[in-house]
Amino acid sequence: MKIGLNTDSLGSLSLEETLDLAAGLGLDAVEFGLGGWSSAPHVSVGTLLADAAARDRLAGLLRDRGLTISALNASGNPLHPGAIGPTDTKLAHDAIAVAKLMGVGRVVMMSGLPGGGPEEKMPNWITSSWPPEAMEMLEWQWSGAGHPFWRHSRLRRAGRHPPLHREPRPAMRLQSRQLLRLREAAGPCGRDELRSSHLIWMGGDPVSAIHALGSEHIYHVHGKDTRIEPEARVNGTLDTRDVVPVPAGPGTSCPRPRPLRRGWLEVVGALRDIGYDDVISIENEDYTLDTRTAIAEASTRCASPSPNPPAAALRRKNSVRRHRNPPGAPARGDVLQRDMAHSIVVAYISE
Repeated sequence: MKIGLNTDSLGSLSLEETLDLAAGLGLDAVEFGLGGWSSAPHVSVGTLLADAAARDRLAGLLRDRGLTISALNASGNPLHPGAIGPTDTKLAHDAIAVAKLMGVGRVVMMSGLPGGGPEEKMPNWITSSWPPEAMEMLEWQWSGAGHPFWRHSRLRRAGRHPPLHREPRPAMRLQSRQLLRLREAAGPCGRDELRSSHLIWMGGDPVSAIHALGSEHIYHVHGKDTRIEPEARVNGTLDTRDVVPVPAGPGTSCPRPRPLRRGWLEVVGALRDIGYDDVISIENEDYTLDTRTAIAEASTRCASPSPNPPAAALRRKNSVRRHRNPPGAPARGDVLQRDMAHSIVVAYISE
């Protein structure tokens, strides 16, 4: 299985510096954000569309370092009822066009979140079947917005090659059964991206979800873990407080969070069980560690074999590196708290 990196967290570095870092860590691929919720720190979708020389230069920089592009990321909200919706839809079209020009096999985007009715101006995330009007709004989101968009959108046709990969993010039709329903509307162009972190903080189990979705649906994987803070026992996980700044004190995010219910290697084992043998793209959103440190530790965790491996241990294409705890650090075991992506951007829901 290959290990990649979403480069957004290295926005302070130049493109060349970012690719040097990825190559120096022995990674296989990079994933570029093109806009929407990404600041697109390393590539310009407009430039890549218009300028063949720019595409050739990027391809050369990657080739010189032994890297490939695992995906182009156009994550935003194409179903936003305001001006954001058409803007993010155009971004997805542009991403598909660039992918075709550069031979990239995946474009990642969001399924979208509309308002709760035809007159609303802001997205509306329905989190419960009660009160009764919530179900009326949810049904309109499907029948009045989501299904028509995906059934009739040019993305349905344009995304057949490369395929579109929808990320199951909170507020974006997260549950596996809803992903299957959405795929009925999107057709063969719509495939799913696994992001374990969101499943975990909402109480789901990524291993079970992987087996339920299977290889027919999972075509891209983001490497992100989640830690549930102790205060979630009091406040629950639907906490609207911001994740930054990270305060000090009991129950806060820290460099050595508690073990997850599932070790990352169990997730990898499940992916292997269903036949997934492609890139896991590290997405670093850990606010408790220096970015380079977090990514380096994540890449090492990806490659480290487990003392008690699940169905299969994750191995780097050309080498396997063992992780050693710093002197004096407590043993962490193979049920790892931040095995890959150090993501607590959503997990940091309780202070």
